Amino acid sequence: MLNSRIRVCLCCLSLLMNALPALSQTFPSKPIRIVTSDAGGGGDIVARAIAPAMSSVLGQPVIVDNRAGGTIAGDFVAKSIPDGHTLIYYGNTLWLLPLMRERVPYDTVRDFAPISLAVTLPNILVVHPSLPVKSVKELIALAQTRPGELNYASAAAGTSNHMAAELFKSMAGVKIERIVYKGIGAALNDLLGGHVQLLFATATAGAPHIQSGRLRALAISTTQPSPAYPELPTIASAGLPGYESALNSGALAPAKTPDAVIRRLHQEMVRALTSPDLKEKFANIGVEVVASTPEQFAAKMKSEIVSMGKVIKDAGIRAE
Repeated sequence: MLNSRIRVCLCCLSLLMNALPALSQTFPSKPIRIVTSDAGGGGDIVARAIAPAMSSVLGQPVIVDNRAGGTIAGDFVAKSIPDGHTLIYYGNTLWLLPLMRERVPYDTVRDFAPISLAVTLPNILVVHPSLPVKSVKELIALAQTRPGELNYASAAAGTSNHMAAELFKSMAGVKIERIVYKGIGAALNDLLGGHVQLLFATATAGAPHIQSGRLRALAISTTQPSPAYPELPTIASAGLPGYESALNSGALAPAKTPDAVIRRLHQEMVRALTSPDLKEKFANIGVEVVASTPEQFAAKMKSEIVSMGKVIKDAGIRAE
């Protein structure tokens, strides 16, 4: 009896293994939806850039679906059918929100299957020209002499610009007040109008206003200088050693999506990201292509949950 059960199990396993290649070949069978952040944000820009390239190879439309709020997007995708036709493309906010809220309708590690950490987008520390500082050291010195008088613009809790500013405050030992906005667009508008004094803007959002001279750029948040902004020092080299912050974003599928489907999605996403046209387009706006494996993406998320978890706890950050 035991031997026959073993034979049945082995037979089922064999059938499953033989079915996986066939599954990857028949996938996709309908349009693929990529759920991402607000239109115009870093995640939206990347998702819309890779969607046409993936669609042309997969033979199905790849639709970008903008849904404001990491919990809304995360909950929707986590509860979707795990067949690879509904994905989420999001940044750090997705896996940091559970550290800032008591109740989040998903568990990032349990409820999602990583596909690829697609890109890293640095933040640029920008100030309104009326602020009398031209370097990171001068900004820190001014904040130290005027504790609580300076302010910075921020989108929702857990967003890249919010976490970059809180890490800066923590490492520099300064008190700078946070002014909250619904999105990066509104934050930028008030900074341009002189209603707030500084912002950690994503490279894509801040570049046009830096080039026009309406904002003054002090430094970039990554550990290495950006080829797109060679004139900017890193924050670490300009006065805050060890500082590093960036918008890391990538694609995930619902947990239990078949490995064969994950492999196919990873293959086509990496193909799109590393194509010469897209690499050049991203490089021109300061976006660094990563195109990681699913395993590397999972490790990066877990590492950030630990490192930024300390900043969140020490600063008592709670999501709105």
